[in-house]
Amino acid sequence: MNKVWLITGAGSGFGQAITQAAVAAGDVVIATARRVATLNDLVTAHPGQVEALPLDVTDTAAIEATVRDVVDRHGRIDVLVNNAGRSHVGAAEETTDAELRSLFEVHVFGPASLIRAVLPHMRDRRSGAIVQLSSMGGQMSFAGFSAYSATKFALEGMSEALAEEVRPLGVKVLVVEPGAFRTALFGNISASAQISDYADTVGPTRRMVETGHGTQPGDPAKAAAAILTALETDETPLRLPLGDDAVDAILGHHDTVRAEISAWEKVARDTRHAD
Repeated sequence: MNKVWLITGAGSGFGQAITQAAVAAGDVVIATARRVATLNDLVTAHPGQVEALPLDVTDTAAIEATVRDVVDRHGRIDVLVNNAGRSHVGAAEETTDAELRSLFEVHVFGPASLIRAVLPHMRDRRSGAIVQLSSMGGQMSFAGFSAYSATKFALEGMSEALAEEVRPLGVKVLVVEPGAFRTALFGNISASAQISDYADTVGPTRRMVETGHGTQPGDPAKAAAAILTALETDETPLRLPLGDDAVDAILGHHDTVRAEISAWEKVARDTRHAD
């Protein structure tokens, strides 16, 4: 049976690529975006397989109504892809509460609302998959990306617990951790007001974002193919890093963490009550 996908942020980047891959597999995609006009080309190219709906993932009432509508008309949602997102650059001190909360609304509270909306239907059918678009920045961070990584760390922590909760109910959770891919992410980025003391640490990150758009090595179409492959296997991984940069950076980060724990292991363990 062909699957029914619900994909947020489908107008470009990973969302668009995953939509195209799902359609090529013969599936039906409910593609959503804040600006539904960005989905016109997908609908035109795939009549009958792609349906465009407007959705702001920070609007809980709209999420509930959209999921209800899709289930009423299609009978089910087999795969939810929480892809909608943007980026932000700024030192932790530079980042305001409003900037931080806004990013959490998109990357954490929006996906959480969508998960709550689709899970009752997936549980009833004992089948389904939830794909969380995280980042290599969901396991490690860099100067200037404190806010962005904070949201992705939160998404991954939520997803790790979620996977354990829903696995016995027949529902898969896949956390995707891309490196630098040629998407619109760097073109959809906000920035905090700058403090000069952070020029040497955050400055290189700002310049990388400003100059890197359109030159990233990763191919979103290949990423989408990898995601579909991971979902089709019986042993779907919890985390799927994508790109040489992501794989190398995450493995290197794990080595650093292990070395630091080992260096401080005696101090860390010697914290028990004497009795």
